[in-house]
Amino acid sequence: MDSQLLPVLLLLLLRASGPRGQGPGTDGPSGEPPEEGVSEEDGVLVLSRHTLSLALREHPALLVEFYAPWCGHCKALAPEYSKAAALLAAESAKTRLAKVDGPAEPELTKEFAVTEYPTLKFFRDGNRTHPEDYTGPREAKGIAEWLRRRVGSSATQLEDEEGTQALIDAQDVVVIGFFQDLQDEDVATFLALAQDALDMTFGLTDRPQLFQTFGLTKDTVVLFKKFDEGRADFPVDEELGLDQEDLSRFLLTHSMHLVTEFNSQTSPKIFAARILNHLLLFINQTMAPHQELLAGFREAAPPFRGQVLFVVVDVGADNNHVLQYFGLKAEEAPTLRFINMETTKKYTPAERGPVTAASVTAFCHAVLSGKFKPYLLSQEVPADWDQHPVKTLVGKNFEQVAFDETKNVFIKFYAPWCTHCKEMAPAWEALAEKYKDHKDIIIAELDATANELEAFAVHGFPTLKYFPAGPGRKVIEYRSARDLETLSKFLDNGGKLPEEEPTKESLAPFPETPANSTSEPKEEL
Repeated sequence: MDSQLLPVLLLLLLRASGPRGQGPGTDGPSGEPPEEGVSEEDGVLVLSRHTLSLALREHPALLVEFYAPWCGHCKALAPEYSKAAALLAAESAKTRLAKVDGPAEPELTKEFAVTEYPTLKFFRDGNRTHPEDYTGPREAKGIAEWLRRRVGSSATQLEDEEGTQALIDAQDVVVIGFFQDLQDEDVATFLALAQDALDMTFGLTDRPQLFQTFGLTKDTVVLFKKFDEGRADFPVDEELGLDQEDLSRFLLTHSMHLVTEFNSQTSPKIFAARILNHLLLFINQTMAPHQELLAGFREAAPPFRGQVLFVVVDVGADNNHVLQYFGLKAEEAPTLRFINMETTKKYTPAERGPVTAASVTAFCHAVLSGKFKPYLLSQEVPADWDQHPVKTLVGKNFEQVAFDETKNVFIKFYAPWCTHCKEMAPAWEALAEKYKDHKDIIIAELDATANELEAFAVHGFPTLKYFPAGPGRKVIEYRSARDLETLSKFLDNGGKLPEEEPTKESLAPFPETPANSTSEPKEEL
């Protein structure tokens, strides 16, 4: 062989072998060296089953989004995801962001148990078998901060008074852990909590002079804030140590204003506060007499901190959904409403009197002591509620119809905005038409967003319940297909399906949850 051809042949063989033994065809589109084997879009790595391993080797901290091109939530996340990548790149951070087209890469979605979009997973040090599920926000700054606190320390170590005061002055809410031994397991608990509490800034210290400066003699977590009382202390239990759940609840409670105005920025924190009782003052912020009521409302709040969350709702702002939920109109302000978020039971003052510190305090005590009965939302009974094949129920006539011992009553609980409800509407109408001459069968529907029931709460839509004739107030929940044939079999069989039902093919999709659900938006595969 000509010695001059040998270098050329060797070069061709090297190119054919692909980067790092990955085989042919795994280079980037331009046939560049291994480092450029992964393409990018807007600063985000675009990965496939061929390039994921390479990216894991190249990047010790890698956040991967599994997305679907048709997914609306993925499209909404895309610009924020790219912004987060740019923020980290500007800091020369070691963390990189990547994405995988899930439907195009079924092997990867199966390997990482991806069942909905978007799903984000965080890989450390090339570990492919145990990625961490991303649990942070869906906006750029939050994504970047979530990653920073995992790659670096989640808390700043403080050495002197000047640095400590500078940290406290820099933010509205700052949490500092004062620990005599930074190797103690309580410190690990503190840092683990700090990883996810992205709306707070954390520091920690073991310096005796700082304990003295802030009047501490034992391990304590201190929340400093530029509002209300300015400081809240959480002493570490000397026997039991630091409980992460207790500390988390403490920080959420004390990082909020005694009185919080409801808006799109504060609502996630209001629902995450884990304070089940909420007292809402509905006012029009553009009216001076309404604004004057805030002083008394704030005066009543301190004794109820941690037990009742005091919230102001401006009826002049974009809060119509809140008014609707409580069955209120803007003209009814100023007014108070009390709600328990777990039971969804709502309470209203017995009389429409002035809103003062004394009246607010008395109302809270009366509800908490069980002296008030909850009120239930109900529309008025339509004059023609029973004139059509599908009967129209509301809160006021539900009991007498559903629990009529002479009738078998099948009710659809729906929401006007629910797509599954709209999809099944023709089948429900056909079912009612089919059984309209059966005097012992009633097919009905109830708008569960505008009517509340004492018997039970409705959490998903549509919910189908069957109330068989006879004593005992029996209720059977229907959980199968929503087509005319299967619904008819259920009725004909006395409120149950034949043994062969349901089949895997006929199972109905999960009910939709209300729009104010606190879960992250995702789309199932």
